[in-house]
Order: sequence, then C-alpha cells, then structure tokens
Amino acid sequence: MNIAPQTNLATLAQRYDAFFVDQFGVLRDDDGAYPGTNAALLHLKALGKTIIILSNSGRSGDYNAERLVRFGFDRAGFDRFLTSGDVAHAILAGETADHAGNTRCLTISSGGDRNLADRLGFETVEDAALADIVIVSGSEAERIPLSTYRERLQPAAQRGVPCYCTNPDRHKLAKGGITVPGAGSIALAYQELGGPVRWFGKPYPTIYQHARALLNDMAADRILCIGDSIEHDIAGAASAGIASCLVRTGILSDSSESELAAIADAHGARPDFLMDRFTT
Repeated sequence: MNIAPQTNLATLAQRYDAFFVDQFGVLRDDDGAYPGTNAALLHLKALGKTIIILSNSGRSGDYNAERLVRFGFDRAGFDRFLTSGDVAHAILAGETADHAGNTRCLTISSGGDRNLADRLGFETVEDAALADIVIVSGSEAERIPLSTYRERLQPAAQRGVPCYCTNPDRHKLAKGGITVPGAGSIALAYQELGGPVRWFGKPYPTIYQHARALLNDMAADRILCIGDSIEHDIAGAASAGIASCLVRTGILSDSSESELAAIADAHGARPDFLMDRFTT
C-alpha cells in the first residue's frame, strides 16, 4: 500500500502556486539531467507558477543555477535557486564579521571548494589541530573512507571546535548511481567525536523561512515541496507546515513501499503525494 496518494504534475499545478523543488535526485544526478525534468519546470512556469530550486548544497545558488544550465536546463524554468550554503552565509556573515580575519578554518568539501570560508574572510588551514572553525559542505566518500574523515577531524572535535554543516544530506548519489556517505554523515561523525555541529539546510526550519521570504508572504497552503528524500525534503516540509510530494527517483528509487513506510515512520513525516518522476 502506498504511503501517499499517487498524483501527477497537472493535478498539482491546479492546487499550488509555488513549488520548492529539490535538485539532486529530482532534477538530476551526477550523471546528468533526468529525462523530462527541464520540460516540467518550463511547463510550470508557463502556467504562471513560482519555482524555487531548494537544495542542500554548500555552494551558492548562483553557482548551482549556472551549473544546472550547463546540464541542459533553461534558466527561464525557475525563478530562484536557494541553497543551504546561501542560508549559512547570510547568517554567519553577521555573526563572524568582527573576527573573520583572525579565524582559521578547515573546510571539508568536494572538489576543493572553499567558497563559504572565502566569502566569510576566513583563513584556510588544512590541519584540524590549527582550526578555529570547521565547515563541512561536501563529501568525496566515493574515494575517501568515512574513517579517514574521522581521523582528520578528531583533533578539532576533541578541542570542541565549532563545526558548520552546510549540507545535511547523510547520503549522496555519486556517478554511476552508487550511494555513498554525504556531508551530513561526516558532520555526524564529527558530532560523535565530541565536536559541536550547527546545521544549515533541509530539514531545518531556517532554509524554509528564507525560501518563503522570497514569495511575498504567500500562504503556506499554496506552496508544495517536491523532493526525493523523506529525511530531508519531506520531514523538512512537514516541520515548516508545507505540503510535500515524494518523487520516486534519486536516493530512494530502489526502496519498496514497506521500506518507504518505515523510513517515514522513523522521521515522523509522510508525504502528501507520490510521483514516479518529476515530469509532465
């Protein structure tokens, strides 16, 4: 038995005026865009809907929007791209401004990305024993074991160095469709080592507050969140008082109905709707 009613995009478009759409696992993965997703975004825009791509990414929304275009998406298919990295920067810029130049930061990311530390004016260090702050924004667990991350971070965690996790996803889809530990798993490992972690992104409330601020106080019952993760997209929408639709692509694509139900019960949130994929 399905955990929610099956639906389609046409039905959802009749009911909702704005859509918070997840990126990874809904629109694309590391291998490329999913078939029909660009057309689905353009279809919603043609109907006058507001589309905000809402992503757990440590990089900025502008960077992600440009990357989405490089994957073949039309920029006209969405209004804004808001990331957990954007939210972290908006909050931390005010909190750290007085001592940014004297703050040494170790960043754990993918592809050597240090954009948040650079934008905040932190000094970059590679040794956790020297760090005043740790930022976890990405994972390369497809080639670096989680145990290696733990060993590297232990000196900072033991000193109680604050960690900012700008991508809470515990798992990520790597090339070839394999699932590996995400940045959220690295941050959890840091927490298990005794280090304090502050989380930015889905399922935490602040990213939804920032997203709703872009909608000029639109009523919550006119907004729908679309995602592939019960833990992040569906639970986050529920905590924000927004309806949600689980798409059966991405991280849970191989899960059975009973497995989906168990995951939903574990996180105390069920989607309002189900779709096989994000297409018209």
